[in-house]
Amino acid sequence: MFVTLTANPSVDRTVEVARLTRGDLHRATGATLQPGGKGINVARALVRNGHKARAVVPAGGAEGDQLISLLEDCDIDVVRVRTEKPVRSNISIVEPDATVTKLNEIGPRLSAQEIETVCDVLLANVADARWVVVAGSLPPGVGEDFYAALIERLAPTGVRVVVDTSGPAFRTSVKAGPALVKPNLDELEEAVDRRLDTVRDIVDAAQELRFLGAGKVLASLGSKGAVLVEDAGIWCANASAEPRSSVGAGDAMLAGFLAAGGSGPQALATAVAWGAAAVSLPGSTMPGPQDVEARRVRVEPHPGWDEKVRE
Repeated sequence: MFVTLTANPSVDRTVEVARLTRGDLHRATGATLQPGGKGINVARALVRNGHKARAVVPAGGAEGDQLISLLEDCDIDVVRVRTEKPVRSNISIVEPDATVTKLNEIGPRLSAQEIETVCDVLLANVADARWVVVAGSLPPGVGEDFYAALIERLAPTGVRVVVDTSGPAFRTSVKAGPALVKPNLDELEEAVDRRLDTVRDIVDAAQELRFLGAGKVLASLGSKGAVLVEDAGIWCANASAEPRSSVGAGDAMLAGFLAAGGSGPQALATAVAWGAAAVSLPGSTMPGPQDVEARRVRVEPHPGWDEKVRE
């Protein structure tokens, strides 16, 4: 069983347009409505590929009812924490070249009691967990030490914790010693406070996060693939894909990595294969076995240190 917590979930509408022009009327060429949030996306990807996943989700209002309904349709074991204020809605506008313009609401402000309930419910649902994924932005009312405090509270259970977030909450959580962190390029740059241009830069930054407390670092680099840094070694992987929407691709990558054991080059290859498959699908659709083409993945045990990582 994989357990995820999405602290600031959403109902996500993705609209496809031929071209986005500010101030113009646009007629959609396609649209999808899906449950959203990093942890939720990870759970969706795992379930689509035959794994059991439980999603702990704070959700209030009619929007929360809609979110829970969408999740139950995905065959996810949903544990709802009812909140007073409604779940947020997000809109992604996707152009044919996979350029995404996102409009994300801030999310509901959680009370101190709601925050404590979310923590208690998560801890009550990890007894059978292989991994716990705490992911996504934090809603108003939640301090930047939220994920760090959760990692410390989960430590006595022995469960491995993954963190996928950004900003101050990310760097604070790293110091609490998660088993794995999965930053993208922007998040990794923000965490180490410098620009990263090459594979060597990525590896150096990842090692810095490991020095601070992270066990492994899986850095997602968009079309440049991913870099894995752990005790056993350093690997880079990439895969070709016909882009349609990048929404949720990093979450699919993380799910693939965990599903394949969460360590080593084979897990990295699976991660990149799942991420590439997600890019080729509409909206934040998570890939199933029929979408994943592992043969397209190239894993390099000896990275080209000076290879550029930017688009």
